[in-house]
Amino acid sequence: MDVLFLTVAAGGGHVKAAEALKEKIEDVYPGSRTLIVDTFRYVNPIINKLVIGSYLNTVKATPQIYGKLYELAESGDNMYDLSRNINKMLSHRIKNLIREFKPDIIVCTHFFPLQMLSGLKKKKVVNIPVVAVLTDFVTHSFWVHDCIDAYVVAHQYMKVEMENRGVSPDIVFPYGIPVSADFLKKKNRAEIRKEFDLEDKPTVLIMGGSLGFGEVRDTFLNMLNSKKDIQIIVITGKNERLKNKLDKFSVNATKKVKVFSYTNRVADIMDAADFIITKPGGMTISEALVKELPIFIISPIPGQEERNAQYLVNNGAAVRIYESAYSAIDQIIDNPLRIKHLTEMARHLSKPHAAEDIVGLMKSLVERNRESASPLAEAK
Repeated sequence: MDVLFLTVAAGGGHVKAAEALKEKIEDVYPGSRTLIVDTFRYVNPIINKLVIGSYLNTVKATPQIYGKLYELAESGDNMYDLSRNINKMLSHRIKNLIREFKPDIIVCTHFFPLQMLSGLKKKKVVNIPVVAVLTDFVTHSFWVHDCIDAYVVAHQYMKVEMENRGVSPDIVFPYGIPVSADFLKKKNRAEIRKEFDLEDKPTVLIMGGSLGFGEVRDTFLNMLNSKKDIQIIVITGKNERLKNKLDKFSVNATKKVKVFSYTNRVADIMDAADFIITKPGGMTISEALVKELPIFIISPIPGQEERNAQYLVNNGAAVRIYESAYSAIDQIIDNPLRIKHLTEMARHLSKPHAAEDIVGLMKSLVERNRESASPLAEAK
């Protein structure tokens, strides 16, 4: 099964979802050709720098403005039309990529390439299956397009939301957000702590996503005030400036502290932790749920992350931190019943078999398409 993944590197979650599916395909169907393409970077590096750079700067510097733009995009037609026109202009390069790679199926983990594929399928330039994999716990109008063969969403309630937006429930599958197989392997906590030179005591993991955004620094400093005998792990992602600052603070810390930059050991570090304090990005949350970690939420980006947070809190799988992180953690440590409830709800909401289920769906769509039509129309 030859698969083309179209994504956008706006944060890490969209790419990581594609990587998790690529990993599963290569495991289940050895010899498959798979290709992950950062769509904007591929079609026009200048536009990529402009759009993604503007997005990241807005999210970091003025998240409230991003939240307003998110609301406008949800409720109005102007931004939707602008996005559609931009993608229409750029879609010719994607058309050429499809013609050259000749995939059996295309998977979009971001709505921008999905919009391009919708236009190409309408014109019958492409007639292979196209699957959308949503990487948050909420829907948005930008994901809803004609001629898409399947939508994979994080949970059953999103299926209802998609139906309310006019999408047939027959093509919406609540399989979850796919995570790497690394997160499905539960390692011995004592051994992992020993490897990372950690002690046998309550351990708090603080994360700010792949870019190290949010109130990670303030949360770390606040946790140093905890009255409990805890240790702290921080992952700063690609934010080296943040790591350098925390390393300096750690020198005189009275608690055991470990600070990591971007690492491929996140699954193991989660196994070493008892609690996670994090921004509610869809991928990080999915990984934490699979690891059955009690979740404490900080710094949600207005828009999708704010709504992710609402979903988790409403379902009892997370605690929202508004002021003092250590106060929230200390109260939970003193309440075994609450820890048990958070852990059980994480297990209940998790979708550890998402990648396997999605790959099974992809295979069935490819087989159905082969039976009914030519796999790829000649690009015009």
